[in-house]
Amino acid sequence: MILLNGTNLKKMFFDETLFSEVSFNISDKDKIGFVGINGAGKSTLFKIINGISDSDEGEIFKNKLTKIGYLDQYTCIESENTIMEEMLDAYREVIDIERELEDIHYEIENKRGDIDALVKRQTALQDRFGELDGYRYKSIVKSTLVGLGFSEDDFDRRVDTLSGGQKTRVSLGKLLVSDSNLLLLDEPTNHLDIASVEWLESFLSNYKGAFVVISHDRYFLDRVTNRTFEMESGKLRTYNGSYSEYVKQREIEKKTEERNYINTQREIDRLNDIVEQQRRWNREKNIKTAESKQKVIDKLEKTLIKPVYDTEDIGFSFTSSEGGGNDVLITENLGMSFDGNKIFRNCDMHITKGEKVFLLGANGCGKTTIIKNIIGKYEPTEGTVKIGANIKIGYYDQIQENLSHDKDIFTEIHDEFPELNNTQIRNALAVFLFRGDDVFKEIKTLSGGERARVELTKLMLKPANFLLMDEPTNHLDIQSREALEKALSDYDGTMLMVSHDRYFINKLADRIIYMTSDGLKSFTGNYDEFLAKNTVTETEEKVAEKPKNLDYQEQKRIQAEKRKVLNRFNKVEELIEKLEVEVEEINSEMQKPELALDFTKLNELSKLAEDKNNEIMELMEEWEQLQTEIEEKEYI
Repeated sequence: MILLNGTNLKKMFFDETLFSEVSFNISDKDKIGFVGINGAGKSTLFKIINGISDSDEGEIFKNKLTKIGYLDQYTCIESENTIMEEMLDAYREVIDIERELEDIHYEIENKRGDIDALVKRQTALQDRFGELDGYRYKSIVKSTLVGLGFSEDDFDRRVDTLSGGQKTRVSLGKLLVSDSNLLLLDEPTNHLDIASVEWLESFLSNYKGAFVVISHDRYFLDRVTNRTFEMESGKLRTYNGSYSEYVKQREIEKKTEERNYINTQREIDRLNDIVEQQRRWNREKNIKTAESKQKVIDKLEKTLIKPVYDTEDIGFSFTSSEGGGNDVLITENLGMSFDGNKIFRNCDMHITKGEKVFLLGANGCGKTTIIKNIIGKYEPTEGTVKIGANIKIGYYDQIQENLSHDKDIFTEIHDEFPELNNTQIRNALAVFLFRGDDVFKEIKTLSGGERARVELTKLMLKPANFLLMDEPTNHLDIQSREALEKALSDYDGTMLMVSHDRYFINKLADRIIYMTSDGLKSFTGNYDEFLAKNTVTETEEKVAEKPKNLDYQEQKRIQAEKRKVLNRFNKVEELIEKLEVEVEEINSEMQKPELALDFTKLNELSKLAEDKNNEIMELMEEWEQLQTEIEEKEYI
């Protein structure tokens, strides 16, 4: 089923065309990744689809059954509700039905009002309640919030006290539990740590509706999408397959377009030579030949498609300063507290010359704080930090605190590197695509991606043999990320990076250090290798935690208890499925025309449906309790 399509859409800003002749369709099974450089028009197209902005030409057709859920990249909700109240707002209809069912049950139990009408209303409400996941909506909300990185202690926090990133996560959670069947997600992985991104991947992989997701996270796109939209040079192209499959298809397509263009242009040039020659001879026969060939040229020029060459790439490199011993960084028993709250402890780290190390961990575990301990911005409350001899640090700050917002780009670079002349500064900025009057843009007016490029310019110009980078790919589009990957791959100094970009980590990491509540764990290899080793380690630890010297009778008791719980869990699932089928059959029976006036029979059926729905609710509660027990006792 087609949920939505766009036909010949065009959008202009002042006299410039952002995109034109954009046509596409979205079906109910589509999981679409939307890629393109920053500023290509992806977010603008989302706003047109959602009715927030108008197109200058073309139209959007939306199926009457389509319900769109939209996450703006810069969503920042303001609400006095708690996080839980804000999430439950997505289930307003469910909660209203729940309250009305309670009122009806009270009326029927106390034999008040028109019992027949009440029973009929009750049956209709119960059907709708089931359709809206009413029997498990609270558990869905809780699991969604936990998946997005909130603890149960956070549920009662007011939304207006949260950070911008936390508010965005609440907005995302509320959208995910809504009854939308088409999600438009603009950079949903921003503000999520790796664990939350992986939870979102699992959610979207199992999502029954369709979605279009704008993202620069290539790993994420490969995990969740089956189609790809690309916005490039004002045109939209569509491809079947995930991001990696799209890259292969697009590369073949570009080569074909270029080859066809060259061959067609060569033929046009050949025909032009003939036309020119025939016109020089200027006889009747020659003139006819020239006119005939000119028609062929005109036809070829109309069908000539100039290939879309890649937009100008950033191309830069980091140069490692000479010197520095083998021991670049050593921390011992490093710990940090703020206002008596311990952020981390027991952090022992040893980084040697030439290593490319990534520091990973959940949001809030202290990754940025440990980086600031290393550069001396924060004094640790426990332990020591030792920087090796002749080590020169280059630091990239994810929130660009190093940038002066009251300066323009040129002045920012000049003040940091006064030894450079104007030409050298302009050449450095040109590498990061700041040219002409762009170099005089004020820092405070720049986008996140532009500020990131200014920060990278400063890092490139600074002689350093130890790079500390905190989320360097945030705000960068895919092409800029690839340029950064190449520059860092060629860098012969030492690196310590914080990142949640798994594609980026896979490309560069020699070693991964993972922050836990009790200190640091080190793993050799990239992210995929870390994931495999970490899974094995967790399994081994769980096995090790289990008592090894249980006597025979105790082992038998545990196995019997496990079988009992699992058997009951399977039985409850079967009973729920059986009762749901029976309720559907009862509802179908009640719709038969011959029963339209048989109120006695309808009352009996309605009462039977109510009893079975009550059984379903009780079984659902038991199912949730059993599921919790299975997870806690690892009955898997």
